[in-house]
Amino acid sequence: MSSYIKKFIHKEDPSQYEDKDANLVRTLTVKDFLSLGVGTIVSTTIFTLPGVVAAEHAGPAVVLSFLAAAVVAGLVAFAYAEMASAMPFAGSAYSWINVIFGEGFGWIAGWALLAEYFIAVAFVASGLSANFRGLISTVGLKLPAALANPLGTNGGIIDIVALIVILLVAILLACGTSEAARIENALVVLKVLAIILFIIVGVTSVHLSNYVPFIPHPRVLPDGSHFGGWSGIYAGVSMIFLSYIGFDSIAANAGEAKDPQKTMPRGILGSLAIAVTLFVAVALVLVGMFHYSNYANNAEPVGWALRTAGHPAVASLVQAIAVIGMFTALIGMMMAGSRLLYSFGRDGMLPKWLGKLNRHQLPNQALLFLTVTGIIIGSLFPFAFLAQLISAGTLIAFMFVTLGIYALRPREGKDIAVPSFKMPFYPVLPALAFLGTLAVFWGLDYQAKLYSLIWFAIGLVVYLAYGARNSRIK
Repeated sequence: MSSYIKKFIHKEDPSQYEDKDANLVRTLTVKDFLSLGVGTIVSTTIFTLPGVVAAEHAGPAVVLSFLAAAVVAGLVAFAYAEMASAMPFAGSAYSWINVIFGEGFGWIAGWALLAEYFIAVAFVASGLSANFRGLISTVGLKLPAALANPLGTNGGIIDIVALIVILLVAILLACGTSEAARIENALVVLKVLAIILFIIVGVTSVHLSNYVPFIPHPRVLPDGSHFGGWSGIYAGVSMIFLSYIGFDSIAANAGEAKDPQKTMPRGILGSLAIAVTLFVAVALVLVGMFHYSNYANNAEPVGWALRTAGHPAVASLVQAIAVIGMFTALIGMMMAGSRLLYSFGRDGMLPKWLGKLNRHQLPNQALLFLTVTGIIIGSLFPFAFLAQLISAGTLIAFMFVTLGIYALRPREGKDIAVPSFKMPFYPVLPALAFLGTLAVFWGLDYQAKLYSLIWFAIGLVVYLAYGARNSRIK
């Protein structure tokens, strides 16, 4: 037992990670990271969650839910920016926590992020599929239920569209980081233009009466969830928070960043600022176009709102671009997830073949494993179930990162480089970031917390049975 405890608290030398990641090619710039961040954060959720959360929890006050979630995400992003600037290693929180708290704590943070990426790949692909099916339905095309839904959901066997898009993105990433970044940059610009088009056209159909009452009267729904009042806004925050977690995908690729001391903070904070502006604008316009109750059980509220408001051509255009643009989120999630798996394999915490690079210095074996896992999860679980599970794992990793600032500061300028960006108002903001993240986690529904507990129990078994025994952390 004492040997396990020693392993659990043993801290990796940061110079070891610098050596291990030396073979990764540093090609990504601030522009690439802004594109990667916006492309990942502004994903399926901007076209789905504003309507879903308005109908199920907050009404027009969904805007306040987005803003509250953005405040917490912003505080965490400050911590991420300092960490990534000080330790630009592949694997983001997993590698950082290994260095500042120890191997076992790093495993917990990394295992939490693995849940995010495994599930997020399936979640984004599922949302893309829903929007694609909504788009083709306007011209009378409809996929059979067996190929349109996950196993056991509305007669489904497999979501074939989700499967195909995951495979397409995997093939693109297998060709190289710079190639994927070029396509990502172009698609992000196209997607942002589509969002702006929706906002401009949607504003013309806004009815002020739909904002009244802005905060609906609170009530408890039959399933025990909260609607209306501040409790409804709070419930919405926990569901919406997954909209902003994409900045971890930037940090996960720090090992491939040019001048990471500058590019990482600018990419993380800049992409989050752009994303918050777009999310709030879309939510405000969407709930203004129709009464929030119209968006209940609607997987593609943006397209539906435009069509119903008498803009079918714009709806088709926006949805077509949105479907194409959703590839950007998949690119970001799969790129980051494969780097996290590579980091686990690099350290021997998972099978070492995951940590191997091909002749082009790409972690394609980790990418293959992520692709297969994402397809399996997307085939078994419905869209709504996946949403909160993504937040559960990520929030735990965020708690480690925010508290990690307190362990990082005393080592800056010693064995860890002094970062070009530091979290402001230290030591107050790291504590606020931790408490905000904890509050969001507490607001998740019972199922999400239960399944995250099961996930960590599995992780502990894997660590004790394999990771601790095979770790190559010196």
